[in-house]
Amino acid sequence: GYKNCYLQFSKVIFAIKIFYLIFFQLAMTSGAMCFDEYGRPFIILKEQEQQAHLTGLEAIRSHIQAARRVADTLRSSLGPKGMDKLLVSPDGEVVVTNDGATILELMDVDHEVAKLLVSLARAQDREMGDGTTGVVVLAGALLERALELLDKGIHPTRIAEGYERAARSAARHLDSISWSVTVDQENTTWLLLAAMTALSSKIASRCQRHLAELAVTAVKTTCDITRNKDLYVNSIVLKGKSGGQIEDTELVRGIIIGKDFAHPQMKNHLENVKIAVFSGTALQLPKVVTKHQLNVDNSTCYGDITSYISEWSTRVLKMITDSCVELVVFCGKIDESVIHLLLRHGICAVDEVPDVEVVAAAIGARIATRVEELTVDKLGRADKVRIINLGTVSGKFIALEQLDKAKIVTIFVRGGNEVVVEEVKRSLQDALFVIRNLIKNSSVVYGGGASEISCSLALLEESLTFSDLDQLVYRAFAEALDAIPAALAENAGLYPLMVLTELKAGHKPSRGVDCALTGDCDMHKQGVVEGLQAKKHQLVLATQLAKMVLKIDDVRGPKD
Repeated sequence: GYKNCYLQFSKVIFAIKIFYLIFFQLAMTSGAMCFDEYGRPFIILKEQEQQAHLTGLEAIRSHIQAARRVADTLRSSLGPKGMDKLLVSPDGEVVVTNDGATILELMDVDHEVAKLLVSLARAQDREMGDGTTGVVVLAGALLERALELLDKGIHPTRIAEGYERAARSAARHLDSISWSVTVDQENTTWLLLAAMTALSSKIASRCQRHLAELAVTAVKTTCDITRNKDLYVNSIVLKGKSGGQIEDTELVRGIIIGKDFAHPQMKNHLENVKIAVFSGTALQLPKVVTKHQLNVDNSTCYGDITSYISEWSTRVLKMITDSCVELVVFCGKIDESVIHLLLRHGICAVDEVPDVEVVAAAIGARIATRVEELTVDKLGRADKVRIINLGTVSGKFIALEQLDKAKIVTIFVRGGNEVVVEEVKRSLQDALFVIRNLIKNSSVVYGGGASEISCSLALLEESLTFSDLDQLVYRAFAEALDAIPAALAENAGLYPLMVLTELKAGHKPSRGVDCALTGDCDMHKQGVVEGLQAKKHQLVLATQLAKMVLKIDDVRGPKD
């Protein structure tokens, strides 16, 4: 009996020891072990964020995985056959787009490294206007290949330095396969082709030629391409209204005001018009600044008030008519008494115009804050003023047109709904930036992944001159460049491996992915070209981000 009791007691003691050993190990890994006043142990757990805190190579791997997830999201949106993304903002606004910068701006991104990709796309969009999806896909591919090199034991710094050298070699090769085109006021063929290439991946691709022609015409109107290589894109205003088709989009050589005239009986068509632009309270009845109350207790008092209003309105009208003004534009609400006097004298008026500064710049006017300041030299001029009637009560716009040389032009976008209109406006903005960049630097390369394949082959050949480790890094960079044509082929419904193998077998600088499925891979015949400056900028930004991520081995917050 004693022997059985001893064995049972020994088992209990052994179980307690095992329990305390596990308890101690848990305390060391997950928190701190403490004891209460009775000697009973308990564990204070660490915060979850502190448990998951990574450093060194594990941190780099985690950052690369986060960047790859973002790049994979955009990969399916690359190219003319890329898919669109539907994004819903916190307030319920729906956006349908395949523009990389817009997608990343509206995505809910929490990871620190993923936010770097957002800033990368923003930088590409700000400088070049196009290529935002491509730069993120390329950065993701570079990091994916870097992860494979890390698994082989190559140090992150060695990879980053090798990427930098490979990027410089790729940029030199881009220079060697590029050529300069003639771009001036008469020769705009290459501008048209570059704009069509930029628009080919957008929702408006079915009428890309029409939109590209509008963009090129807008640039030619506001800028003398031959003498002035610095195009001010903000001189081209993009406005839109839902209704109609994308093909109904038109170019107005001037500015469009999203308002109707202040009175329905005012003329809806004027020519050779002198225009006065007012701001402040110039056409509003003067009011007492302080809080007040006016009591009208007899007809004499009421007569004095109406007499004052009549005298003020007449004085305002005289100052306007003395300057031979035919159209008045005001930022606020014009007093009713003034509107009726203007109507009686055949003067048109538009009130509650939000952007009078843009209107003044378009017609060459100077804004007057008071009617007394109005002089002839402050007036603007328009060759034609007309109503754009879309067939609805709220569908009337006023166009102030300059037929000879407009300082500001407006592309008036139409579409089935507001979502389509906004996406077409974003597409046109990208096309305008592409045109601007080509005017500044008239060197171009073939698109459709042709330049990336050419650079990849050149780097593979150059890698043979390096040692084993540097050769691996160069090859990794070359394979990352293949991600662009591979994504183009995949999104077009082709087999990426088969397409890449075929293109590399008999490669020429003009051979790219046949996204249009014409049966011909010659980008020269298809007219697919891209600006050299945008390509090099894309390459540099993607490499810089890859280097940055490879050198981040720890992330600390303000509470760490």
